[in-house]
Amino acid sequence: MKAAVLLEQNTPLVVENVDLEGPKAQEVQVRIGATGICHSDLHNIKGEWDNQTPVILGHEGAGVVEAVGDGVDHVKPGDNVILSFRANCGRCENCARGIPVLCNGHDSPRQMMHDGTARVSLKGRPLFISARLGTWAEQVVCPAEQAVPVPGGVPPEVAALIGCCVTTGVCSVTNAARVEAGDTVAVIGCGGVGLNCIQGARLVGASTIIAIDILDGKLEYAQEFGATHKINSAREDAARRVREITGGGVDYVFEAIGLGPTVEQALDCARVGGTVVVVGMAPMDHTASINPLRFVREQKTLTGTGYGNARQLIDIPRMVDHYKAGRLDLDRLVSHRYRIEEINEGVERLKQGEAARGVVVF
Repeated sequence: MKAAVLLEQNTPLVVENVDLEGPKAQEVQVRIGATGICHSDLHNIKGEWDNQTPVILGHEGAGVVEAVGDGVDHVKPGDNVILSFRANCGRCENCARGIPVLCNGHDSPRQMMHDGTARVSLKGRPLFISARLGTWAEQVVCPAEQAVPVPGGVPPEVAALIGCCVTTGVCSVTNAARVEAGDTVAVIGCGGVGLNCIQGARLVGASTIIAIDILDGKLEYAQEFGATHKINSAREDAARRVREITGGGVDYVFEAIGLGPTVEQALDCARVGGTVVVVGMAPMDHTASINPLRFVREQKTLTGTGYGNARQLIDIPRMVDHYKAGRLDLDRLVSHRYRIEEINEGVERLKQGEAARGVVVF
């Protein structure tokens, strides 16, 4: 099959013909219909995370089940599935507590299968795969628990985005922060995840939704997806403007970039007693400078969320339901479509901030 392989960090991807071994016990083989190009992939390409190479990146994907290994009974060949980038064993303490995104029931590296081996190779050399998926390929073999069955009738590029940016953004609002109708919200960073934080805030009835970014194009997108106000923080003091709009700051700020300075900015945008939720994935060496005294004097809360605290088997099908009912506008999230041979063009557009979400369609 064809796959986009990152041979070394800070080098262009290479589309190669690779070999795929079939699924073993508790694994599934999925033919990918579409896969998103996410900023987390860019961290890996740029060497900002310490993942190993050569690797097939991609963790935001959807497709159709081709084959299943022994012991798999929740999906069968022909089923439509959305792939979850977080494995969840269902047995560990965190899974039992209802926070499967913090599953610690698997001790193998997240770039290999649960038994510590690879299912894909290049010229006989085993390849690592991002998040045990590696969706920048025509097919994947992955742990069965990461294949979430969903009804048909959803375009593959939309289904793919539900696998990461849609669920992460919406569930950061609904699950992690539990924003209520009438609350005020600001979102810093209006890429794929940020736009879905905005959609999540609109979905629950937030009264004020302020979009903050440094690119006017992204701010225009944000208004289309539900923002009531927009602030270009390259031209004006975002925190001061937020306080002017709301009379003191918002109830919730979602930082959807993953940078120290924007985390600091988020705290300045929150009202006294407000909450900042860090959603963006930062480079491993980034830090934020925060005076701890303000947590006492202002009683603000700074927290983080991975995958929006989603319960994958519940929330991924729920996103599909919202989309089908017209409550989430996901078609317009797809700003660019690529063939796998055009993957480097998609990565470059992501670097330049030109895309809401680029998708490789097979």
